[in-house]
Amino acid sequence: MGSRLDFDCTPTGELFGLPINGRRIQFTENVFYEFVDSRIKTVWSVIDEAAIRRQIGE
Repeated sequence: MGSRLDFDCTPTGELFGLPINGRRIQFTENVFYEFVDSRIKTVWSVIDEAAIRRQIGE
């Protein structure tokens, strides 16, 4: 099963090692789940870090 998550947030400090410091950012995350016996066994996540870097001027 997969899902696309849209974030619009203002993190403080760092996010994924990037100096956000309270600036508003928007990014997407694609998440894939492996289920075993109706429970999540494994999660794979892909975050658009390049979009975050563009927004903070890196």
